[in-house]
Amino acid sequence: MLRPLFVLSVLLPFALSPQQPAAAPAQTVIPAEAARMVNPVKPTSESLARAKKMYGYECSMCHGENGNGKGDIVAAMKFVLKDYTDPAALKDLTDGELFYIIKTGKGQMPGEGDRAKPEDIWNMVVLTRSFSKK
Repeated sequence: MLRPLFVLSVLLPFALSPQQPAAAPAQTVIPAEAARMVNPVKPTSESLARAKKMYGYECSMCHGENGNGKGDIVAAMKFVLKDYTDPAALKDLTDGELFYIIKTGKGQMPGEGDRAKPEDIWNMVVLTRSFSKK
């Protein structure tokens, strides 16, 4: 007898509170100066290996191992991400815009912020573009 009363007392406040619609993710506004940035890094085999390792730890769970946008978390959360193996997916983004998105995040994707050196982020830009060249 106590269990139904307990469940009711826990659920009742939720039933009586007004439901708020889910907020749409905020659009990422990329500053013009960031969009104009040019990649200053000449990738090496070592720097790309570091970028692949970073991608494996930080990005592949959502963006997929090969950048196809079909990572494990995306499937579970029913998100739809761009398929970077398709050259059209990145054609309208500059390297500066990709750098800005990787550094600061976009929508629900957290950015690398100060955890990654600028050189590493630029190498991530190179790696991201390389997905469509296979």
